[in-house]
Amino acid sequence: MKLYETEKIRNVALLSHGGAGKTSLAEALLYISGATNRLGRIEEGTTLSDYTADEVHRKISIKSALLHSPWREHKINLLDTPGYADFVGEVRSVLPVADGAIIVVDATSGVEVGTERAWNYAEEFHLGRLIFLNKMDGDNAKFHSIMEDLKKNWGNKITPLQLPLGEGKGFQGIIDLLDMKAYLWDHKGKTEEKEIPEEGKEKARKYHEELIETAAETDDGLLEKYLEEGNLSEDEVRKAIRQGTGEGKIVPLLCGSAYQAQGMEGLLNTIIDTLPSPPDRPAIPGKKLGTEEEVKVEAEKEAPFTALIFKTTFEAHLGELSFFRVYSGTLSSGSTVYNSSRGHEERIGQIILPQGKEKEEISQLQPGDLAAVAKLKGAVTGDTLCDKKNPLILPKASFPRPVLSLAVKPKTKKDQEKLSDALGKIGKEDSTFEVHLDHELGQTIISGMGELHLEIIINELRNKFGVEVEVEKSKIAYRETIRSTAKVQGKYKRQSGGRGQYGDVRIEVEPLPHGEDFQFVNKIVGGAIPGKYIPAVEKGVREAMQKGVLAGYPLTDMRVTLYDGSFHDVDSSDMAFHIAGSMALKKASLAAKPVLLEPIIEVEITVPDEYLGEITGDLNGRRGRIMGIEARGKNQLIKARVPLAEMDKYSTDLRSQTKGRGSQTMKFSHYEEVPQRISEKIIAEGETGNS
Repeated sequence: MKLYETEKIRNVALLSHGGAGKTSLAEALLYISGATNRLGRIEEGTTLSDYTADEVHRKISIKSALLHSPWREHKINLLDTPGYADFVGEVRSVLPVADGAIIVVDATSGVEVGTERAWNYAEEFHLGRLIFLNKMDGDNAKFHSIMEDLKKNWGNKITPLQLPLGEGKGFQGIIDLLDMKAYLWDHKGKTEEKEIPEEGKEKARKYHEELIETAAETDDGLLEKYLEEGNLSEDEVRKAIRQGTGEGKIVPLLCGSAYQAQGMEGLLNTIIDTLPSPPDRPAIPGKKLGTEEEVKVEAEKEAPFTALIFKTTFEAHLGELSFFRVYSGTLSSGSTVYNSSRGHEERIGQIILPQGKEKEEISQLQPGDLAAVAKLKGAVTGDTLCDKKNPLILPKASFPRPVLSLAVKPKTKKDQEKLSDALGKIGKEDSTFEVHLDHELGQTIISGMGELHLEIIINELRNKFGVEVEVEKSKIAYRETIRSTAKVQGKYKRQSGGRGQYGDVRIEVEPLPHGEDFQFVNKIVGGAIPGKYIPAVEKGVREAMQKGVLAGYPLTDMRVTLYDGSFHDVDSSDMAFHIAGSMALKKASLAAKPVLLEPIIEVEITVPDEYLGEITGDLNGRRGRIMGIEARGKNQLIKARVPLAEMDKYSTDLRSQTKGRGSQTMKFSHYEEVPQRISEKIIAEGETGNS
């Protein structure tokens, strides 16, 4: 494999709404550039980047994939990402190592929810970007109306570099507005240069002039020259477009058909000519290990080695595979590097250059390039690899918290042994997946970004790790407490020949404020109960609190005062007072007006203005309380507190109500008393936290 100098590398993320054609575009770019000798098809399951069982079956991208394409003595690293919101973790993992982005838009559908999301990602990570209007050969393809929608959303920075020659079945080529030539397709997707047809010349001339004006406005010197002379050279225009694209002042617009591999040569040229190389990007702000001192990491070959692991996968025959970007210095196979995030050295085996599912071995990697290495010891996504003599930490990607949970249990004992290991590996691969064992409810809870995300996780357990599980609804961790005081006696007395059992306690219970949990107060005086038995009483009380008197949920927020009792010189024992304490607590709880408590969560929901009324009404219907509403650009941020029991599958409902444009985060807030009608239903159904 040829080594490419840093300035000849382009790291490009493919972003779009689901189904706009990112994977088909990647296949077409690889094919036209000569990186592959055939055009992979999604419907046939033959694409390089969508190769897992679920991707082939569902015909969608689930994992991000690294591909590479040579063009004009440059190397283009393509990061093909999923378009569906459930797989946001895969997108966010690769964006920090991209330098530019191609936002793919379906010419038959226009701007969609995922298009807006893709644009926001590019903005957040300050990526130079271009837009590729795909499926120009599709029925109802419409270039000009979609271009106007793009400008309406993001302004006149949307700058067409091409115009289509025909649309739909009449799509036959493009007009290049820079060199003012027409390019028509042959049956293999290759282009043939022609003069612009007479009927297209006037429109092409108009857009050509607008392109020059846009280029001039990127630089004061160019603008002055343009105003004086009325024109700019083609070289000046190209340089201005490159600079403007890198600064986000210009977003080039191109068009074509990925399925037919039409328009790929122009797109490849535009990637090279307009999107930034690693040295064009600002230096990465690292920190010296163990300090807050900032270090600027430049894309220089002679600098100390620094790299970031941005993705982890587990693959058959290779084991754990760590994908990384070299930010400075070079890396050679067989070398030793320092994992500053974990505090140990790593031996680099063979460096692997992925082409989706295909793998090639290389011996060295230059600054700015992307690759993978197998079987690092203990490395995880987000770790920094560096020179031990110059240890530093690079910034990690941030990920949203999971929004949907369910419980899983192994079908067999054999599956039980494998489940924990498999879930741990999935957690290393997917930063938006979480798992925890809820000891109170006796459930293994897995959490993700939506129903589809968790469905894929379940399939991976079975297909990738050979673990069969059953899915069940995660239980609600209710609590019980009391609303009044009560004094009771708990007496345990057994006599059946020989030494008996005797323990006698008198306790008072009273409610505590929410969140105070439990207090045990010993007010025994005069030796009514010997001191050696007091711990046994407290232990019995605490044990009884684990299973309340209404529906079997733990008791909380109460004070228990032991104020009197009696004992027997021979028959009293720790066990007797343990049982007596437990009996007294249950009796007192029943007498002190017990109530059921439910967990309340804080929810922050971001929705476009037009959905505000519908979403707030829905929250009210879920027994929610709106705590505040704030304007956030074109969106509204709703802050609310809602019972957890009312939020089952809320992320799915929110997407449906807002056509995919709403998002939300949740966190636990506190416990509140369950309304009586709902409490009665829970108790009547016999739903318990320990079942």
